[in-house]
Amino acid sequence: MAAFLSTSDLFKNVMKTMKEAGEIANISPNALERLKTPRRSIMVSIPVSMDDGNIKVFTGYRVQHNQTLGPFKGGLRYHETVNLSEVAGLATLMTMKTSLLQLPLGGAKGGVEVDPSKLSNHELEKLTRSFATELGPFIGPDKDIPAPDVGTDSQTMAWILDTYSSESGYAQTGVVTGKPVEIGGSLGRDSATGLGVVYTIEKALETRNENIKDVTIAIQGFGKVGLHAANEAFALGGKIVSVSDVEGAIYNPEGLNIRELIQFSHEKGSVIGFPGAKAITNDELLFLDVDVLAPCALDGVINSINVNNVRAKIIVEGANGPVTANASHILNSNGIMVVPDILANGGGVVVSYFEWVQDLDWHFWEEATVRGKLKSVMYKSFDKVWSFSKEHHKDMRTSAMAVALLRLEKALKLRGQAW
Repeated sequence: MAAFLSTSDLFKNVMKTMKEAGEIANISPNALERLKTPRRSIMVSIPVSMDDGNIKVFTGYRVQHNQTLGPFKGGLRYHETVNLSEVAGLATLMTMKTSLLQLPLGGAKGGVEVDPSKLSNHELEKLTRSFATELGPFIGPDKDIPAPDVGTDSQTMAWILDTYSSESGYAQTGVVTGKPVEIGGSLGRDSATGLGVVYTIEKALETRNENIKDVTIAIQGFGKVGLHAANEAFALGGKIVSVSDVEGAIYNPEGLNIRELIQFSHEKGSVIGFPGAKAITNDELLFLDVDVLAPCALDGVINSINVNNVRAKIIVEGANGPVTANASHILNSNGIMVVPDILANGGGVVVSYFEWVQDLDWHFWEEATVRGKLKSVMYKSFDKVWSFSKEHHKDMRTSAMAVALLRLEKALKLRGQAW
């Protein structure tokens, strides 16, 4: 299985960073060996009766990487490029993320190989409910708690919740997070990942004695992460000069009015054509001369081929793996700070944890409470990584992985799993 899992660049990058961080933090070889391979990899066939009457079979995955610290936790994505190796890499990152953020959760990830834009809402519902049925024996509030990811949303989670609860015989709101507030979701969950990115930007700027009000920011991606990151940064006085979506990017050196842009993009279906902004490509956005670059779209967009074109002073990874391991080393040697995904985009899983806790307790918090608790977790986590980085003279990516591994190693040894 290990050979099959290691086919994607994402998985290889995660393993490379883990190995380097393990050596720096003097992690036990036994602990590293346990963490190299997921505990369980599930692949299922999902037959769906399409609207035209034909049956189409989709392939679904759920990789449960590690549950040493608590139940498996991680998103479900619907995308045509989903494969077992990619999901395994993302599941490993989730284990590291929950460990780094001091959450009592493990790591998992899942998805379906499908382009959701080509399915009707009725077809998506049937696909999701069938997928939930296949995953039923392996998920649950005390086993594995899925959440939204690329191509999925709160409605997807609502369908899974309903299917799982119907088959269990009673309501189990804690089986998923990122669901609508009306059926047990948490206030502040929709904006959590983007808000966490902004809290991370604030802390990264603090290391250089700078303020978000005095810098320029470019954000690749204007979806569930990028849109909220742009909106939250704009609310704090940040100058967002460029954003992008799947159609392309826009640029205005004087700054974009993000509130007007959100309304425009909702009406037009894209940011392209926004008045007063110049159309540029997604690649051009990555190479703008800005203070902060936040790639919030897909993985591998900054790599060893284009890395020397990057001119931003700080990169904050809103997406999973947008900067490859090799590119990260080059950027660090060029004096560019890269705040890695397991820290920077951790806001989503933090508030997912808050949602899970609220569901188990049947007591729900005000949004201000959620935001305040999220800020505390993100700030403390950044400080841990920054301290390790300064002490060991290592980049932030390696340092974040090392901090995560140290907590996991201790837990593995206490449980007798890595002597």
